[in-house]
Order: sequence, then C-alpha cells, then structure tokens
Amino acid sequence: MILFGLWFSGTNAFKFMAGYFIYTTGKTSTEPVQETQPEKKNEKEETAKTVTYSERPEKGDVIGDLKIPKLDAVLPIYHGTDEDELEKGVGHFAGSVLPGEKDNSVLSGHRDTVFRKLGDVGKGDLLVVSTSAGEFTYKIRKVKIVDADDRTIIVPKPRATLTVTTCYPFDFIGSAPERYILIADLIESKLS
Repeated sequence: MILFGLWFSGTNAFKFMAGYFIYTTGKTSTEPVQETQPEKKNEKEETAKTVTYSERPEKGDVIGDLKIPKLDAVLPIYHGTDEDELEKGVGHFAGSVLPGEKDNSVLSGHRDTVFRKLGDVGKGDLLVVSTSAGEFTYKIRKVKIVDADDRTIIVPKPRATLTVTTCYPFDFIGSAPERYILIADLIESKLS
C-alpha cells in the first residue's frame, strides 16, 4: 500500500508540475522559444469576415494559443483531444471547426494542469484565440455544469462559437463526474 501511494504521488506530481509549467509559461518544455513579431501599424480591424485556413492541421499539430486575459494566461492549443495533446496544453476537438470559423469550435483541457483556475472565469469575460488565420476574440455568454457524458455541448451552432470544457469539480480526486463549460460568442476577428 505504501509503494502504491508513493507511485501514485510521483506520477501525479509529475503531471501537476508539467501542467503548472505550461500554465505559467504557455509553452511545453520541448518547444523552442519564439519571439513575437510586432503588430503592423494602421492595420484595419476586420470583423465577421469569412475565415479560411491555408492548411488544415494534422492530429498533434500546434494550431495556436488560447489567451485568457482574466487569468493572465497564454496556453498552446493542439489539434486533437487525446491524452498526448492534453498533456501538452489545450486540445482542439478535431470534430469541430477551427477557431474563427462559423459554427462551434470546441477546446478542452485538464482541470489539474492548464485549466486549474478556469473556475475563476465566467460570463462576460474574454477568451482570445490566435491562429495562423488571425486573432479571434470571444465573449463568454454562458457558464454550464453538465454530466461527464453530456454531448450537447459539441453540437453545431448557427454562429461562430467557442466552447471550452474541463472536468468538474476542480478539487475532485479521480475521474470527475461533471464538466465545467464556457460558451463564448465571437465578437471580433483580426484576420492575418
């Protein structure tokens, strides 16, 4: 029993530390640090335009960053929601549209790593997604708590929507029975 406790603590401590590193830096430990380019001056803001991606991502590709201004967090987004992607950052549900496109773009993350403080984010707060197609600002319209097997959050939407999910309750030990859901509407697009 003691050996099991040591093993369990060690594996969860590693996962916790890896998630904390991603949360605080926005990068996985294997990613090279890239300098950001300054924004172009006098660039006209574009809203409600058609978003097109020159390339569709492959599973495991980095597709952009999720910025949560209220938490002062910048988190990498990976295409796919398997454990490989979720260990590195936020996962983009491959069955949903890409951020900025019309319909429902679904992002998920672990509550004990990248989304450890997501409970502090609520209605009226902003979520900003940066991808190769541009920067998309969403405003949270609704917060829901649903059962873990509820699939109504991944259904199509009539407008550009961002749905962010994580396990709930945040302090639950083990496989959580519910999901914490943020539903946000696109309010601004700056296309690349």
